[in-house]
Amino acid sequence: MADVLIVIPAYNEEKNIERVVDNLIFYYPQFDYVVVNDGSKDKTAEICRKKGYHLLDLPVNLGLAGGFQAGLKYAYRNHYQYAIQFDGDGQHRPEFIQTMQDKMEEGYDIVIGSRFVSEKKPKTMRMLGSNLISAAIRLTTGVRIKDPTSGMRMFSRRMMEEFALSLNYGPEPDTISYLLKQGAKVAEVQVKMDERIAGESYLNPVNAVKYMSKMLFSILLIQNFRKRDKRYRRKNGGDER
Repeated sequence: MADVLIVIPAYNEEKNIERVVDNLIFYYPQFDYVVVNDGSKDKTAEICRKKGYHLLDLPVNLGLAGGFQAGLKYAYRNHYQYAIQFDGDGQHRPEFIQTMQDKMEEGYDIVIGSRFVSEKKPKTMRMLGSNLISAAIRLTTGVRIKDPTSGMRMFSRRMMEEFALSLNYGPEPDTISYLLKQGAKVAEVQVKMDERIAGESYLNPVNAVKYMSKMLFSILLIQNFRKRDKRYRRKNGGDER
């Protein structure tokens, strides 16, 4: 068994999933993977079963948070050391996974595949939202995250355990902010990402504004009242970290 599990949440990705998974199988066999079909209404699950892919087939759509948490439960129960969130639309590039693992092995809890460690952000409305989220995280945690909306994130076994045993842990910037407050060590490594080739992104302009507003509200206010799951605290001897 590999040390790293690639968790691929997929919702209506029939046009992309075969290309994404076949690329991993043929060129990156050193990593394990699992596709989490999040109640897709298209042929995503059918394609995965026909191709014999490793598949968690959720009967209903749970959204990204629920789908990814199911993948981390799988990773935790199967004793992986690291798990990485990897989009099913083909935007994330697997050649950077090893670099992220190397960084994790320096003792980090979360490593973010960042587009902006050594490169500047373009001056777009979307990147303005990213800058606002970065500023909110820095204001509330003292840590600067240059690419907070990157969905390419690797988690340590300790973080996997927390996601697996707790509720409402979505792979979003507000959760990263919360975990930073709890003492998690977070790093970024430079990566490149591709544009979606087929299918439609959820983040159209209207949804992007809603998403940014939701993240800012959560980071600046909601996370201050969030309680750590008691089951996780008991399991870890009451350590609040």
